[in-house]
Amino acid sequence: MNQTDFWTLGVIVGLAAITVLSRTFFFISERAWQLPSWAQRGLQYAPIAALAAVIAPEVLLQNGQWPSTWQDARLYGAAAGAAFYFWRKGAGQAVLGTIVVGMAVYLLLHLGLGW
Repeated sequence: MNQTDFWTLGVIVGLAAITVLSRTFFFISERAWQLPSWAQRGLQYAPIAALAAVIAPEVLLQNGQWPSTWQDARLYGAAAGAAFYFWRKGAGQAVLGTIVVGMAVYLLLHLGLGW
């Protein structure tokens, strides 16, 4: 059985302390604190940027390489999801619909046609 050494334990405790301190900083302060308008505006784009950073490499790369054939179900699933999102113009449950439509096309092509 592997034993945890002192440095690993110290890093875990240190990171936990930094996390607790940074998350409770706003509660510790006695006066109201507000982000500047440019920071608030920038944070509106954080979720979609994080989603794109996770999804884009998975869709565009296959084992670190560009797809070698056009029969890649991921490309069509992503295109169908994007088409649905732009068709809905981002209204209502567009993100959920984008995921559902993209996965439906992907599963149909991947499991149904074997792509």
